[in-house]
Amino acid sequence: MRNKLMYVAALAVATAAQAQVVLDGVADKTYGAAIIIQNTQTQFGDSTLGVVDFANGSELDAGFAKIDGGYLYLMLAGNLESNFNKLEIFIDAVDGGQNKLLPNNPTVDFEGLLRMADDVNTPKVVEGLTFDADFSADLWVGTTCGGNPFAVYMNYAELLTEGGGNGNYLGSGGAGAGGAASFKSGFGFGLDNSNILGVVGGTKLGDGTGCTTGVEVRIPLTAIAGYTAGDIKVCAFINGGGHDFLSNQVLAPLGGGANLGEPRLVNFENIPGAQYFVVSNSGGSSCPADLDASGTVDAADLSGLLGNWGASGIGDIDQSGAVDAADLSALLGSWGACI
Repeated sequence: MRNKLMYVAALAVATAAQAQVVLDGVADKTYGAAIIIQNTQTQFGDSTLGVVDFANGSELDAGFAKIDGGYLYLMLAGNLESNFNKLEIFIDAVDGGQNKLLPNNPTVDFEGLLRMADDVNTPKVVEGLTFDADFSADLWVGTTCGGNPFAVYMNYAELLTEGGGNGNYLGSGGAGAGGAASFKSGFGFGLDNSNILGVVGGTKLGDGTGCTTGVEVRIPLTAIAGYTAGDIKVCAFINGGGHDFLSNQVLAPLGGGANLGEPRLVNFENIPGAQYFVVSNSGGSSCPADLDASGTVDAADLSGLLGNWGASGIGDIDQSGAVDAADLSALLGSWGACI
C-alpha cells in the first residue's frame, strides 16, 4: 500500500499541470459536469461556421464553473457572434450590491454598462435592468468579439451598493489557446467559437446538452470587494452590440420565449424561475474531494480514492470517468480543507 501511495503521489505531481484550468474556450475535464443547461432556442442566430474565431450566431448552451487558486473560472459553452454582440456576466457573492443597475456605475466600455442602467434623464419611468429578488450584482464582466483582424475584448466594473467603484478596459486577444489572454489584474479569457451543436434558432424550448466550447473567463476573487468565502451566483446573457437589446439566451434559462429586448425594461423577477446559477464554494458535502462528506479532506477520503483507483464513482473528483492521478492531485491539494 505504501509503495502504491508513493507511486500515485509521484504521478500526481508529474501531471498536476494537467489538472489546472487552461484558458482556451474549452470545458476541459477539470470543470466536471455542467452546472446549468440551456432550455431555450436562440433568437440571436444559430452559428453554422464551425471555426474557432468567427461565428454567425450567438447562443449560451451550458454553464461550467470552478473556484480554484483564488479565481472563479466560468466556461459558458455556445457561441458569441463576431459582430460585437456582448456577453454580459454579473456576479453576486457578498451582501449589498445592486438589484437594479444604478446610473452612477463606472463609464466602462463606452458607457455600455450605463446603457443597461436606470436613465436619470427619464425620472418618471421605472427602468434599469433588474435581477431576481435574491440577486444583487457585485461585479460585471463583459466580453465581445469581431473585426478584421479578429479580436476579443474584455472589460469589468465593480457594482457597489451606492454606485461608483472601479471599472476598466482589461485588454484584448484572439481565439483559441493561442489567442487567450491573461492580464496583470488576474482577469483572463479564452474563446472557441467552433460550436455547431446545442440549441437551434427559434423561441421554443431547446436543449444545449453536449456543448463544451465557447467563452471562458477567469475572474480573480479579489476583484469582488469584500468576498472571503461562500457560494457565488452568476447571471449571464447575450446582449446586442450597443448593450441595448437583450436576447433570449440567458443562464439560468428562460424556459422558452422570444428576445427580451430593451435591457432597461427587463425585470428577471417577473420571469418564472431563477435567471442565475450558483457556483458552490461552501465546503462540507459540496466539496468534491470530501468523499465521505465529513467536512474535511483527510485520510478517509484518500483511502476511498485509492480503493477505487482506475474505476469510476467514488474518488472521481473531476468526473472524467476514472479515478486517476488528476483526482489524487485534487484531493492532496485540498487536504484539510475543500477545493
